[in-house]
Amino acid sequence: MLEEIRIQGLGVIVDATVEFAPGLTVVTGETGAGKTMVVTGLQLLFGGRGDSGRVRAGGDRAWVEGRLRLDESSIARLRAVEAGAEFDDDGSLLVSRSLSSDGRSRAHLGGRAVPLGLLAELAADVLALHGQSDQVRLLRPAEQRAALDRYAGAPVAEIAERYAEAFRRWRAAAAALGERTANARELAQEAEVLRQGLAQIEALDPKPGEDLALDVEAVRLSHADLLQHSARHAHEVLVGDPAGDGTDVSGLLGVARRALAGAAVHDERLVELDKRLAEIGYLVADAATELASYSERIESDPARLERVHERRAALQGVQRRYADTVDELLVWADRAARRLLELDTSDEALRALSDERDDAQAQAAATATQLSAARRTAGQRFSAAVSRELAGLAMPQAAVQADVRPRPVTAGQPVLTVDGTDRGAGTDGTDDVELLLAAHSGAPLQPLQRGASGGELSRVMLAVEVVFAAADPVSLMVFDEVDAGVGGRAAVEVGRRLAQLARDHQVVVVTHLPQVAAYADVHLVVDKTADAAVTNSALRRLDEADRPVELARMLAGVDGSEHARRHARELIDLARPHKASS
Repeated sequence: MLEEIRIQGLGVIVDATVEFAPGLTVVTGETGAGKTMVVTGLQLLFGGRGDSGRVRAGGDRAWVEGRLRLDESSIARLRAVEAGAEFDDDGSLLVSRSLSSDGRSRAHLGGRAVPLGLLAELAADVLALHGQSDQVRLLRPAEQRAALDRYAGAPVAEIAERYAEAFRRWRAAAAALGERTANARELAQEAEVLRQGLAQIEALDPKPGEDLALDVEAVRLSHADLLQHSARHAHEVLVGDPAGDGTDVSGLLGVARRALAGAAVHDERLVELDKRLAEIGYLVADAATELASYSERIESDPARLERVHERRAALQGVQRRYADTVDELLVWADRAARRLLELDTSDEALRALSDERDDAQAQAAATATQLSAARRTAGQRFSAAVSRELAGLAMPQAAVQADVRPRPVTAGQPVLTVDGTDRGAGTDGTDDVELLLAAHSGAPLQPLQRGASGGELSRVMLAVEVVFAAADPVSLMVFDEVDAGVGGRAAVEVGRRLAQLARDHQVVVVTHLPQVAAYADVHLVVDKTADAAVTNSALRRLDEADRPVELARMLAGVDGSEHARRHARELIDLARPHKASS
């Protein structure tokens, strides 16, 4: 749920903060006041494309900050946690986005800088934006197919995922078979080069990190005499030479401790120093023991040094052809072995690949059949739901049908046989989906853009949006003037339907219709002030006393009309039983 949003320097808005609530929030205001800046702010907040032209004239940046409350089990919360976002003590999450006038953009989530793409990922689980541009987009058949799949939910999504996997395996196997058949000679030559390299590496049998270990050993063997002499001399300095004069570190430490023994009883600080000298003595003894062991192990071995040089030369000879290090050489060998399997052009390998292609194709065809059936079932439910919505939008005789039909075969496109018919196939299936409308009884079904007048199309698209939105799992829904071209009784029904949606979702609506605004649980108004130089807008939340005034302005177009206010209060009273907060 969105709890709060603050917008600075965006369009005509200088600085505005708004607290949201569950249910239906409407945003109203005069034309040009900046109502759509609220929607633009939400788009920016959730990773939408940033247009530097939206930055307020004369400013250097726009800034939007929002406070979200996410369900504990939501995908959005999981992604935020993975990104290192910190939640506030009350469990809310702060999201911010800045956009500079030179086009640069930055995003922060829970106090952590994040890529814009992460905000877009959150939006997929949190926000659904429905606007006039979305209505235009939904007139395209490809978008209608994707929208129907979202409406159908899990029953279609699960089958679509299985189909897409089978389709990818089919096309990959077909491509591999085609490559091996058409380029057999070139592939055989590549395979021979790889086999030679693998044979050389197998003969050497290098171990991970062996080249580095040999380098270290070669240096040590080359300087064995120096290393042994240095270790013995250091050992003698620490513990003394049996044939020497007895001057050594261990002996001197003993002299120092004995010098303190008689005086330490008179000062605790000397007792502590004596303990430290004792600890130093232990460390010296340990170091001396290790030096003695080291000097005994180190010895000159010319034969071993020669073998090390020979092994290094052999490894470097192969490395020069395939890699820089032994570890990279082993990686090359692994890749070469896998590539050899792909280059096998034997009759047996080709038969196995052909069988794999045919099996994947059969699975894709069978799953495509299931997918088409599931889409037709979802299409029937969707068609009935939209037609019911239209009845309440003053189109009682209208009918919408989601037409799920076989995709025609086109040149160069994969083909699957589904239900005995050849169809064009893609990763999304073998169906084309188109929404058809019969605007009144007896009218033929036609594509939406040809079957409705302008006003009818607005209502049809609104009905489609409402039905899609009702099946959408997101918590926040935003409708940006999707009620354009609607009025009268139909406008009242639009408000009622949005109020119904708000019982299960947080809904924000930018509207010019008082009939819709009457259903608001929270009513925000954008106020515009202007002088000769600049236009400013601010957001404010109306209380119950102010709401009739704003609705009256929307009804009459002027302030102060008592008749309009009575009408406004009547609208509010009629809407009250249907509101999400009632």
